[in-house]
Amino acid sequence: MIAGMEKELQLYIGSRYSITLLTFFIPYVLFQFPLITVIRKVGPKIFLSGITFSWGIVMMGFGFIHNWTALVGLRIVLGFLEAGLFPGSVYLLSMWYTRYDLHKRYSSFYLISVIGGAFSGILSYGFVHMNGLGNLSAWRWIFVMEGILTCLVGVIGFFLIVNFPNENNLSWKFLSKEETAFVVRRLNRDRRDSSEAPFNLKEFLKPALDPKIWGFALIFFSATVVSYAITFFLPLILRSELKFPQAASQVLTTPPYFFAGIFMYVQGWIGDKYRIRAPLIIYNCAQCIVGLAILGWVQIPGVQYFGIFLVTSASNATIPAALTYQANNIRGQWKRAFCSASIVSFGGTGGVAGSLVFRSQDSPRYLPGIYACIACNLLSILVVGVLSLYFYISNRRAARGKLVIEGLPEFRYTL
Repeated sequence: MIAGMEKELQLYIGSRYSITLLTFFIPYVLFQFPLITVIRKVGPKIFLSGITFSWGIVMMGFGFIHNWTALVGLRIVLGFLEAGLFPGSVYLLSMWYTRYDLHKRYSSFYLISVIGGAFSGILSYGFVHMNGLGNLSAWRWIFVMEGILTCLVGVIGFFLIVNFPNENNLSWKFLSKEETAFVVRRLNRDRRDSSEAPFNLKEFLKPALDPKIWGFALIFFSATVVSYAITFFLPLILRSELKFPQAASQVLTTPPYFFAGIFMYVQGWIGDKYRIRAPLIIYNCAQCIVGLAILGWVQIPGVQYFGIFLVTSASNATIPAALTYQANNIRGQWKRAFCSASIVSFGGTGGVAGSLVFRSQDSPRYLPGIYACIACNLLSILVVGVLSLYFYISNRRAARGKLVIEGLPEFRYTL
């Protein structure tokens, strides 16, 4: 943490910094499954915009705390709110788009998050110069101003977010009934699961018995370990390893995320056009390993900064790629709901690990964290390889009429 927050709240004492990062992920993981069922009950428009607005209120609250325990408390509330936002958004997108239109959409959705992270560095640099205004420290203004912006997004979202395609009460007349019917027909041609089924706890939990669901979750876990680790500790790496001053380290976090946004969207376009998923994930993992090796063992700052570009772009691009890999290979509305929660909850667990792998005592080279991130990428390659082999064999058996995949004779896995 920069802009004076670490010193003012005494986060340098013991493990306070790591504990503060960790506490966010406990409610984030625990409340994924309950909240994913709520979105079907209240509708995405109210659910997602309400969470976003509440998130902004909590963000502003960060600007007025005076001890690290209050920081922990607000992080817990923030974790609860995000437990509904990310899986809810993933689920909503998967219900609107066919399997081979989805990677671009997931990439666009996550790209906005990444670009937001890029602008966050620039905005934070500007807000730092508000230091002392209203007797508030610079870091407090960062939270207050970003909280206000988040509340504004929540209000706008209430008017723009639409509900599920099989519902007629869509906001601002997004589609006519005829256009909605066209979307539903496309979805049914693709996978025949656009009709809403009544909630049944047994059916909702049934996907937990499907091993491939946990394979997807493990891939996502590995991806988020790396992406969260880089997000949390990039400013620290820039300061301690690459020797950039505080203000410069804040600004230098921005270009890698701009590049990551472009990289992931281009990859999403390629994935949908050529209907490939697994090869893109494997490529990302390989690129990430190269970037991590540069960070760990090359001692030239400019080259190390290039390594940051490689790691940031590849690790972030793996997230929409993994989400699409999963969404392309399952059927059923409640299975999609369960799988959205399971994959994102594993991502939250990856966030826990990511917050711990780069330890302050490993400064300035952070080699144990580098090793951990490389291991995660190797694990992803292994799991993707096993799943792809299973999908290939299953598709061949289905083509010969010896297997029905996902309860639909014409359904085929996407490799």
